[in-house]
Amino acid sequence: MSVLVGKNAPDFKATAVKKDQILEDFTLSQFKGQYVVLFFYPLDFTFVCPTELHAFSDQLDEFEKREVKVIGVSIDSHFSHLAWLNTPKSKGGIQGVAYPIVSDLNKTISRDYDVLIEGAGIAYRGLFLLDKDHVVRHQVVNDLPLGRNVSETLRMVDALQFTEKYGEVCPANWNQGDKSMKPTQDGLEEFFK
Repeated sequence: MSVLVGKNAPDFKATAVKKDQILEDFTLSQFKGQYVVLFFYPLDFTFVCPTELHAFSDQLDEFEKREVKVIGVSIDSHFSHLAWLNTPKSKGGIQGVAYPIVSDLNKTISRDYDVLIEGAGIAYRGLFLLDKDHVVRHQVVNDLPLGRNVSETLRMVDALQFTEKYGEVCPANWNQGDKSMKPTQDGLEEFFK
């Protein structure tokens, strides 16, 4: 598994679905100048996946307040995405999810982000936080049965935006409003006082 942190996020061009719209020629680069949370999930119509897609959807207002675009990706076709978006939550569907979901049918995006499980043909639960220049600033990859914590993703967005704005660093377990520190020995000593 390669580490993409500090590198430019691989661009892509694919078909995506947003609500009931098919978005041909959807690209990551169209969001240049904006923060992006790009997350991969294994398959439509499975079990942990809809809980994650709804969890991101439930916090979409919080991402938008922070000027962050959320984009989901799986190896399913856009037709499968549409069918799943038209399936009620009570039946395991993702009806109501309002951010774009990309079809990575040829698996190149999953391969470029090094989350593709070769042989299985599906992606691990990879998540990538991109800054406005689309440099990967945070990356986490979970195995298939381990769902993500969307609150932790928001915490990482807050930390990134805080460090960009104030030039200070965020210590372990930092949350918005907590004490930060200057990235110096004096700053560390001051933090531990």
